[in-house]
Amino acid sequence: MEWAQILVIILSIFLAIFLLLAIVLVAMLIKVTRQIKTVTNSAQRTVEHMESAAAGFSKFSSPMFIFGLAKKMFNKRKK
Repeated sequence: MEWAQILVIILSIFLAIFLLLAIVLVAMLIKVTRQIKTVTNSAQRTVEHMESAAAGFSKFSSPMFIFGLAKKMFNKRKK
């Protein structure tokens, strides 16, 4: 065998190894992207729930704050 044939055999073996590695890495990348998608969806749902809770709290806190100020003013006038 000539050295060129040996070189072709060695290069083809390395090419096959890198092809298998590429296939495995692509499969792992697809798995990771799916997990990232589920995590971002979960985070988005959590933020939406927190936003609605904050909006609900702001609806109740504003009248309570005004009522508290009015109560303090009436208590000062009574004294």
